[in-house]
Amino acid sequence: MGASFSLSFTDQDGFSSSSSPSLGDLPESCVASIIGYLDPPQICKLAKLNRAFRAASWADFVWESKLPPNYETLVGEVLSFVPEKLGKRDIYTRLCRVNTFDGGTKKIWLDKSTGGVCMSISSKGLHITGIDDRRYWNHIPTEESRFGSIAYLQQIWWFEVDGEVEFPFPPGTYSVFFRLQLGRAARRFGRRICNSEHVHGWDIKPVRFQLWTSDGQYATSQCTVSDPGEWFHYHVGDFNVENSNSSTRIKISMTQIDCTHTKGGLCLDSVVIYPSKFRERLKQRGYLKCAKPM
Repeated sequence: MGASFSLSFTDQDGFSSSSSPSLGDLPESCVASIIGYLDPPQICKLAKLNRAFRAASWADFVWESKLPPNYETLVGEVLSFVPEKLGKRDIYTRLCRVNTFDGGTKKIWLDKSTGGVCMSISSKGLHITGIDDRRYWNHIPTEESRFGSIAYLQQIWWFEVDGEVEFPFPPGTYSVFFRLQLGRAARRFGRRICNSEHVHGWDIKPVRFQLWTSDGQYATSQCTVSDPGEWFHYHVGDFNVENSNSSTRIKISMTQIDCTHTKGGLCLDSVVIYPSKFRERLKQRGYLKCAKPM
């Protein structure tokens, strides 16, 4: 009873060789309405099915629903050149690429699956006490950082790192992390090794993390830096954005200023800002270190 759709005996464009209806007979507008409920990766996979799905996958209203509500502002902030009349799918694609700004010290991108805004601030974009004194700190090139280098601490008494960023984040809840590793990684005979020669002092007292926002939000926590040889995301705190029409200014700090002992052997890659739901991803992959609120 009723019309039936057959997937049998269809050509590469989805048109049936028989007289029965097929997926290729669906109106493009109907297909676009359906795939609008799917995630971007699923839409791109279905675009390979036939001409109707391929055409529908380029519909602006499909991709506008996937873009952040203030995507036009984001385009102006991070894309150096945008051709006129660029389709929404192309805009989404360009924003999903890792875009560098602020003199190469910051990178921003959209998560391909969710459209969430992600940001990374390099160690060179942070204020690090003693960074200009090579007795304490050095910038080391590495393939393990998306910026191509990290800051390596040999030894210091007063450990303090501060950062600040102002950006038009879309509405939502975001989590801030420091990406850190104890020990200096290198490759020998094609294998990754970690030199823990300078690692000391981190087990005596925890590191304190702090987060401030321009609208008065504040979070503080502490955590012991541990487990040499692996990169971890140390959770600083969360902040909320309600208004996408204005920029949010964020200040972050990481300190261990007990001068009764030195500490060293720490690699500082970056500060990263993710939508808070990404925290579960990091936890599942074993990359997360949750600090204790103070």
